[in-house]
Amino acid sequence: MKTFKGRVITPGTVTATALVSHGGLNTLASFQKALQFGDKMATCGDQNNPDLYGKQMCGKALCLPQTIGSTTGGLVLYCACAMKRQPACLLFSNPIDSLALAGAVLADVWLDDVSMPVVDSLGEEFLNYVQDGMQITIKEDGEVIVE
Repeated sequence: MKTFKGRVITPGTVTATALVSHGGLNTLASFQKALQFGDKMATCGDQNNPDLYGKQMCGKALCLPQTIGSTTGGLVLYCACAMKRQPACLLFSNPIDSLALAGAVLADVWLDDVSMPVVDSLGEEFLNYVQDGMQITIKEDGEVIVE
């Protein structure tokens, strides 16, 4: 068990199973099937991300360095939340980018019945330590416990 401390972007507490990407998450490519074709488990469709491709993202603690891709990224995250196909949480090793931040904050503010806690700046050690299948607990203060 190891504990990491990051910056809270959107608050919340959750315990979920880790899903790890060592490359950036292209939000549009990753969530396209979930948003356009009704994939309720949000199976990652980004063929350029071998860590996530073909894996179900809905309800997972998505651990990643940053998001990448087009300016639709924030809207894609917001829509995934609105359709209840979002990860349980997003955990960034790097500081969050402005597009992912916008989507997470808008979902937190505009959607009453949706929770997707987001913590960033967890550091490179976090991403090197966490592995798929580990249990992750997020606390309100940005503490992330990896078991």
